[in-house]
Amino acid sequence: MRAESSPAARRKGAFVAVALALFCIQLDFFALNLAIPGIAAELGITASAAQWTLSAYMLAIGCFFIVGGRVGDVFGRRGTLLAGTALFAAGSVGCALAPGLGPLVAARVAQGVGAAFVFPVSVSVVTNTFPEPTRARALGAVFGVANIGTALGPFVGGGLTEGPGWRWIFWLMAPLSLLSLLIALVYVPDSRDASAPRQLDLLGCALIVCSLATLTLAVERGDAWGWESARTLVCFAVAVGAGALFLVRERRTRHPLVDLRLFRNAPYVLVTGMGSLTNMGYGVTVFLATLYLQGVRGLSPLLAGTVFLAPALLVAVSGPLGVRLGRRMRPTAVMALAGALAGTGMFVLAGVDAWWLYVPVFAWCGLGLGLGWTYSSVATQQVVAPARAGEASGVLLTFLVTLGAIALAGTAAAISAMTPQRPPEEAYDVILRLGGVVIAAGALSVMAVRHRLVAPAGRRP
Repeated sequence: MRAESSPAARRKGAFVAVALALFCIQLDFFALNLAIPGIAAELGITASAAQWTLSAYMLAIGCFFIVGGRVGDVFGRRGTLLAGTALFAAGSVGCALAPGLGPLVAARVAQGVGAAFVFPVSVSVVTNTFPEPTRARALGAVFGVANIGTALGPFVGGGLTEGPGWRWIFWLMAPLSLLSLLIALVYVPDSRDASAPRQLDLLGCALIVCSLATLTLAVERGDAWGWESARTLVCFAVAVGAGALFLVRERRTRHPLVDLRLFRNAPYVLVTGMGSLTNMGYGVTVFLATLYLQGVRGLSPLLAGTVFLAPALLVAVSGPLGVRLGRRMRPTAVMALAGALAGTGMFVLAGVDAWWLYVPVFAWCGLGLGLGWTYSSVATQQVVAPARAGEASGVLLTFLVTLGAIALAGTAAAISAMTPQRPPEEAYDVILRLGGVVIAAGALSVMAVRHRLVAPAGRRP
């Protein structure tokens, strides 16, 4: 089923399909954070066990980003987008109907795998559908729509959990993702890397999934298992071993899953590094703010979600804003600016107590952090060839999600270590200040490296 329509109509249809799919993914993830207590209460389990609904999703999505991006490049982005969206929709229905924790976690894994195929392929669909003059603007608008899901996520999650129940988060996702699937079926044109044979490095896929799965599992459960426990250490050892074998495999195979020459592209490395730092900062700031608002201030999930609206709306604005800045600045300069805003915002937020100042400073953090991790997806498409857009996006997203999970696990461990000696809010402030300093230092490093690369030649990297 394909539309016989003009190129402009196909571009508009592809834009709507991709933006709606990413909106669903962002809304789903950020809504469920505030639903964990409700899930635990309804299913009769502990909050720690209910946390597996988040951990399983992170595990699946982090493991399959690279595979999803490359599958789209090799076998066709349209089919990969359709398959990923259908799997995400089916997983949403499974979550809504799940009678217990086991089926719920399994459905969340299906959602995560579907999202891992949709996200990098969506970026490459836009990159290969829109012409060069309008490509960056289209990507910025797509992430602007997706970030509305980020903005509404805590509010919707808190409201539905307190109202009809957490299952309605997934009942909302199912028809929206199905609508995205139908629009994509009609309007999204197919594209692929014409230089790549229709072969996938299956051994490379198995190794990278094994490495990322065991690393994510160790990081996510290390605090509960104990960082020196046998299970945690075995997971780390398997992750390192499989990762090393993956690198050896990719250097020797004729058709690698990831072309390691990608990491010789200095602007790509800078954008990926800064994007990862700001995404880590975003995850940590949201996590600490949730603990602070509900644990220290005593707000309900709905009221806490309302406080999140201000920073989340600026996260939504950051997509189009990044594109506007990108017309006047190099991608690395935009990323450095995002890091400077994010780092200073986190540092200042740690010293704020009054509501009249907390909300605007929290919004300031949202702008800087959102600009960093959102624009990184746009910037990578500006510094790599369109034919390998899915691969570049998949690698970027893998770094974002995996390092984000590591940052959250480190934050939880740090809170556990500090709270016996000091009040929780003091521990939160220490972590925010440290994160702000690290991100600001990263921004300075990006500018320094960029200056050394660009200034001698007097040209763009």
